[in-house]
Amino acid sequence: MAGSSSHQIRNICVFGGSSPRKEKEFLESANHLGQVLAERKIHLVYGGGNLGLIGGVSITAFLGGSQVLRVVPKALAKYDLLGKTIGEELQVSTMSERLNTMFKHADALIALPGGLGTLEEIFHISSWAQLHIHHKPIVLLNVNGEIPVRKDVRSQSRHIGLW
Repeated sequence: MAGSSSHQIRNICVFGGSSPRKEKEFLESANHLGQVLAERKIHLVYGGGNLGLIGGVSITAFLGGSQVLRVVPKALAKYDLLGKTIGEELQVSTMSERLNTMFKHADALIALPGGLGTLEEIFHISSWAQLHIHHKPIVLLNVNGEIPVRKDVRSQSRHIGLW
């Protein structure tokens, strides 16, 4: 699962929420994305557990035959906070190394709805694109009109000046 190709997308990094969501359409969209990746023989790179939206994508893609690479910091893996590994696991030292490793293994990036972690990942990869560090496609998946950052996170984040 290496490298970037400007002509063919073989590996997609997906960012998204790992906490349980109650909205059925969000989980259905995540599962559908995993199914599409598997049908198109696209490998998944992600940095979360097997819970929430990112869990839905990873499990569905893996069960459909995609190679799945989970990149996690050793500190999180040590405490088993993320649940059982789906596919292959690569442990790194820091969250920054995690994002860099996921980015290096991806030809394109997709963001599902999520929380502050998803927002941070979107900002990083978008700023890298703005600085011409990369030209990889970035997709913000719109589920029922919701941008990849949940409304409750936006309201909680007002006090730190994000919105």
